[in-house]
Amino acid sequence: MIPRYSRPEMTEIWSPENRFRIWYEIEAHATDAQAELGIVPKDAAKAVWDRGGFDVDRIDEIEREVKHDVIAFLTSLAEHVGDEARFVHQGMTSSDVLDTCLAVQLTQAADILLADLDAVLAALKKRAFEHRMTVKVGRSHGIHAEPTTFGVTLATFYAEFERNRERLVAARKDVATCAISGAVGTFANIDPSVEAHVAKKLGLEIEPVSTQVIPRDRHAMFFATLGVIASSVERLSTEIRHLQRTEVLEAEEYFSPGQKGSSAMPHKRNPVLTENLTGLARYVRAQVIPAMENVALWHERDISHSSVERMIGPDVTVTLDFALMRLAGVVEKLVIYPERMKANMDRLGGLIHSQRVLLALTQAGVSREGAYRLVQRNAMQVWEANGSKDLLTLLKGDAEVTAALTETQLEAMFDLDYHLKHVDTIFERVFGAN
Repeated sequence: MIPRYSRPEMTEIWSPENRFRIWYEIEAHATDAQAELGIVPKDAAKAVWDRGGFDVDRIDEIEREVKHDVIAFLTSLAEHVGDEARFVHQGMTSSDVLDTCLAVQLTQAADILLADLDAVLAALKKRAFEHRMTVKVGRSHGIHAEPTTFGVTLATFYAEFERNRERLVAARKDVATCAISGAVGTFANIDPSVEAHVAKKLGLEIEPVSTQVIPRDRHAMFFATLGVIASSVERLSTEIRHLQRTEVLEAEEYFSPGQKGSSAMPHKRNPVLTENLTGLARYVRAQVIPAMENVALWHERDISHSSVERMIGPDVTVTLDFALMRLAGVVEKLVIYPERMKANMDRLGGLIHSQRVLLALTQAGVSREGAYRLVQRNAMQVWEANGSKDLLTLLKGDAEVTAALTETQLEAMFDLDYHLKHVDTIFERVFGAN
């Protein structure tokens, strides 16, 4: 991933140094376990730890000749360890190293992403409580519907990202598996206890049954989960982008001193961060299909998955890490305009209360079809007058309506607090009683 959308902590996970360090630990722990079984000398296992090391440039040099990355690594390791290196990699196959390493890297990445999600959740919670009773119009199909609060809107996103966190915890657990089972996964040349030892040392679970690779349904679920998280990033970004439209302007991204919005138009304040997040979310989701297609490998193994994972592993985790932290910053600094929310809600002359009048008429004995007709014929006059008329006045002047409801009853239907009576219930469901 390009530096523009990268953070050092995540990119370090995918560096050659970290990858080869994990390979080294896998081989060293496996050699320890072999020594405990009496298969290799204990002095040899000790030598791997005492003198073991690797040189990235040297590994690259060897790989250019041998065309095999694990062999290149083992050759470099042997140059450090000496003669005892002949006991390293006993009964193992390359996938034992590669797949177990990928499991470690993905769990490391998941831990960072979980912390990122915590930052997003904290920002959403803070702003939701800040605007718990900041009234705004709710929209369906982009059209004014009924009143809600901006706090409730943010609570919906909080609940969604909390579900995403739970999904990622499950996906992390699913992908955190170790396979040290040898060629075609039968343990013919290596004891299963070696796998268990390495798994414990690396904080992984053993793979119950591997072919020669860890089953790729695990990885598909991991990347699919990241794709879902990216979709939530886009949904929140899209909401902010719509709210920042000039005609709406109920909220906008923070515009810092000295910031420029357009090279041509000095007045512009564009939602560039959330537009960027929308694009990054598309990129993350685009990598889910290749991860799904990696599940179907030939027989006990092939390497058609390998090239894909070498790219999407770093790219997706680095991109999503950057996106989540950018999103947390956007929410934290989001500029919110309660007065504009109220003004927008009042633009349509009380049409947002139409359902209450409809229900009141049915309670008063009017058929639902008849009540709908009565309310709609007055509502359409307000709509077509673009808010220069108001619904309550028209309803009071409609003889069929006032035959069923008094003016006092009609006025009660336009009470804004009616729509807010369960806000606390929603907040308790989302955030808990405390």
